[in-house]
Amino acid sequence: MQNLFVSRLLIIWVFIFTLNINAYAQENIINVNEALQQSLPCANEKISIAAMQWPSASILANIHAQILEKEYRCETQVIMGDLSATISSMATTGQPLIAPEMWVTRIAKIYNLAIENQKIRKGGQAFSGTALEGWFMPQSVAKNHPDLKLASQLKDYWSVFRGEGQKARFISCPKEWACATINKNMLKALGLADRFEIIEPIDRFEMDSMIGAAVSKNEPTLFYYWQPNAILTQFNFLQLDMGSFNQEAFTCLAKSNCKMPIFSAFAPEPVVNILAESVFVNIPKIASYFLYAQMPIDKMNETLAWQSENNLSAKDAATWFVEQNEEVWKTWIEN
Repeated sequence: MQNLFVSRLLIIWVFIFTLNINAYAQENIINVNEALQQSLPCANEKISIAAMQWPSASILANIHAQILEKEYRCETQVIMGDLSATISSMATTGQPLIAPEMWVTRIAKIYNLAIENQKIRKGGQAFSGTALEGWFMPQSVAKNHPDLKLASQLKDYWSVFRGEGQKARFISCPKEWACATINKNMLKALGLADRFEIIEPIDRFEMDSMIGAAVSKNEPTLFYYWQPNAILTQFNFLQLDMGSFNQEAFTCLAKSNCKMPIFSAFAPEPVVNILAESVFVNIPKIASYFLYAQMPIDKMNETLAWQSENNLSAKDAATWFVEQNEEVWKTWIEN
């Protein structure tokens, strides 16, 4: 009887011991998993990335989301936004964490206040490469006149852009846009106001239609445009070198009553990756990534063209870029 009691007691003891071992092991597994999660670049943070309403910004947001998932094992979420609302939300709620391709001069007051209050920080430039605004010409003109490379040379080459009339054609932007005044004054500064007929379309769509029609008719047209944009790659347009930027001269060029315009390149527009302050504090590896993640402007134009030609969503266009351009985005990680 006593032996039976001892046996049962031993069985109970072994059972309790086994339970404790299992509980200890389970606790250690949980601790190890938590430690591994904390050691990942994003820790347990879900990375929210704002996608602005225009195509390049939406593609860029999805590109970064896919790279963070692929290379850093982060959980990401792409959300819709716009310039003012996104910065305001980042300043008040800390969300979203990332806002790529922010044209900060368009929202200078909100942006500067958020910077001053240490709610956000500027990452690196969103794009690398040539100027974002400029004057362009068709490939056919460049081929027939290979020496024409500078805007200042238009004094000698203006007749290249003359059609059947006496004046050459310059397609500017809609008259309500600031660039319409700037383009007029730039031509004046070059002494070409009487040489060019300045055409100001009603809106962006008419502007694109005019440029497309000129190309289809093989007309040697000079026009204003900006980057990133699909049309520049689709039609293989070439940008004239606008020379150096002069702040004082450009300030006058932007005024309708500029009496003595002096030529200057367009003002360099700061287009940057904006990060919530918590990114630098809590997930510094991700902050470092966005300091170096600069998309070459020609690659974005190429991606936009691919999206347009294949009728792709921003997410699918981003996937195409990530698959086709590893040599580009790998440098963002290696740095």
